[in-house]
Amino acid sequence: MKIAVAKGDGIGPEIMDAVLKVFTAATIPLEYDFVEMGKWVFDKGFSNGMTPAAQLTIENLGILFKGPMETPKGKGVKSVNVTARKTWNTYANKRVFQTLHGVETVFSKAGIPIDVTVVRENIEDTYGGIEHMLTHDVALSRRFITRPGSMQVIKYAFEMAKKKNAKRITCGHKANIMKITDGLFLDCFYEVAKEYPELKADDVIVDDLCLKLVTRPDKFDVVVLTNLQGDIVSDLCAGLVGGLGFAPSANIGDHICIFEAVHGTAPDIAGKNIANPTALLLSGVAMIRHVGFMENAAIIENALLYTLESGVHTGDFGDTTRPAVNTTEFANIIISNFGKTPIVNAKPLLPNMPVTPTIFKLEKNPMLVSKEMEDEHIVGVDMFIESAEQPEMIAHKCQRHGGVKFKLVNVSNRGTQVWPTGSLFTNLVNQYNTRFESLDGSALNQQDIIGLYVSLSGDFKICSLELLNSWGDKKAYSLAQGQ
Repeated sequence: MKIAVAKGDGIGPEIMDAVLKVFTAATIPLEYDFVEMGKWVFDKGFSNGMTPAAQLTIENLGILFKGPMETPKGKGVKSVNVTARKTWNTYANKRVFQTLHGVETVFSKAGIPIDVTVVRENIEDTYGGIEHMLTHDVALSRRFITRPGSMQVIKYAFEMAKKKNAKRITCGHKANIMKITDGLFLDCFYEVAKEYPELKADDVIVDDLCLKLVTRPDKFDVVVLTNLQGDIVSDLCAGLVGGLGFAPSANIGDHICIFEAVHGTAPDIAGKNIANPTALLLSGVAMIRHVGFMENAAIIENALLYTLESGVHTGDFGDTTRPAVNTTEFANIIISNFGKTPIVNAKPLLPNMPVTPTIFKLEKNPMLVSKEMEDEHIVGVDMFIESAEQPEMIAHKCQRHGGVKFKLVNVSNRGTQVWPTGSLFTNLVNQYNTRFESLDGSALNQQDIIGLYVSLSGDFKICSLELLNSWGDKKAYSLAQGQ
């Protein structure tokens, strides 16, 4: 089986060489097609951080094993890591956090075992990077949460939890505040939960989840979250088990999967052969399990766990009274420990079941659309305007433009209502949301909205607008604070 390999930047090449040396010693029947990705590719003029040949190779092979990569700062380019995950729709980021004996933490000292799997939605949320300056003082980032995207990652999380023999799966969210976006994600979670009655499914507000994770992480099993919250919580969990140097990562899609170390490139120690390859090795173990080499994966992981248990360590962790080994020595010791099993958390030697790679030749982009259950109606519009005037003056001007179709319902600033009621203690910025709804409750059309836009633009610069939709009797927009 052939896979694509990108060594990465900084310490990437040396830890990748160490991991591939372990794989070769384990006689895993893999071939490696090395592809060009990373900062040095940006520097050659490729704005997405990969060459066209690299993209074609990865899309043909379906598996990418990559080292850490750096995105140039201040050059207006997107992260190659995020670009890769989004381009190939690797919608589920899976990170497994387990107590590793030999890696000392406050929880290992307390005898509290940790085995938490975080599944993070990988495509949507604010990571779409869709941002605009609405005024010279006001920036906007659009947050997309979709039903099809949420269903993809949540179904994966439940199926993975079932195969793992998990007892509990938890949805982390902020639906108490973001009732529509996080509310949609939470609704999808409980919709999928009905198909898995054997799993205890519950939800926790994300700030409370963080509190509970740093006090009793042993109470959690599988946790699924939206993108930004999942990014933060997964790094928090890495801190519970010793840091990002011990955090493997798998990005799972229907057609392409990416296995990578999520720690940085550590340019200060690059080329010194002292970096810790554990996270990349664990990510590689997840990859070889994914393609069916179960016995090989168990032999390597058991050898790694035995090595850690024995007190062998690189310079970034372990008993400081014992000399640290370098990257190459660490890999060689793991190889010498093939066939040995750790005292704790030994992995069973399951038979290999290698999969036959399927080469997907897609004719068009897959379209993810769920069935619309009720009729959609436009019932109003939010017009986001630039102005440094006071709310009463804003409302007075806006009311002149309502005509026979619209009524001004409220004016808000940074999400807080300032008209028809409000407080003089509410600080304002020079961008307001003026909400217009249908005067008589009847449905509106886009031509009505355009007419209002043209009329209102005589008094204000309109920065942006959002339609107020409803499906049946359900309003599909949030209220302002205080409305």
